[in-house]
Order: sequence, then structure tokens, then C-alpha cells
Amino acid sequence: MFTYQQETDTQQTHILVVDDVPDNCWMLQTLLELEGYKVDIAGDGYEALDLIESNPPALILLDMMMPGINGLEVAKRVRENRRLPFIPILMLTAWDNLSDSPDYASKIDALITKPIDFDQLFVTVESLLPPKKKECLEAL
Repeated sequence: MFTYQQETDTQQTHILVVDDVPDNCWMLQTLLELEGYKVDIAGDGYEALDLIESNPPALILLDMMMPGINGLEVAKRVRENRRLPFIPILMLTAWDNLSDSPDYASKIDALITKPIDFDQLFVTVESLLPPKKKECLEAL
């Protein structure tokens, strides 16, 4: 029973950070791990899709501008993959023309512009993750 609960908690707190800038990945990973999340890193969209397929995270933090395929294309492919559970996607971008992309709002769940306001990031991450079972039981 303990193992099952531990696995469930890990799944709920597993976040995938996708960014082609290693310093951005390291910073986000460090800050999120300090908050108690399990964080994996992908350096581009193709690596992200492989990781998502093999071990779906509870949340994806996704950079927009990356070589190969951009963040919106990654989000589109995640949404079109019927074998994946629904995964919230938080887009992190300095690109101010995102709203010019057709249907961008249907591919992502939230947007934070760079430079990142970390208070906003933590509030948004918490709002996109499912509530932890322990907190739900305490509320009863």
C-alpha cells in the first residue's frame, strides 16, 4: 500500500521542463525540485515527445522557440496523441506573437512570458496539477 501511494504521489508531481537553453532548464529544475517536484529535462521538442510517450508527466513546462519543432508543434502532437492521458501544458516564452498562431489557446493551458515571474510560475504550476490525495483527504 505504501508503495502504491508513493508511486501515485510521484506521478502527480512529475514535471517535464522542455527548453533548448541548458541554463533555463537547470534553473527551472532546481527551483521546482526545491518545491518538492520530480523534474525531468528535455533539450528539444523531439526529445520531449519521446519522454512524454515513455513516461507521461503530470505537467509540461514548454518553451516556444526551439530548434527542430517549436513548442506549439510539440503541444499539438501531445494533444493529438490519443494514447496519452490529458497533460496540462504551460508555455514559457519571450515570443510576443504567440496569439498570432491559429488555435494556440486550444493547445496550451496557460502562458507565462519570459523573463519568468517565479511567484506566478509556482501559482500556475499548482493550479494546473491535480490536487494531492493527502490534501483532499484532510479537506474532508
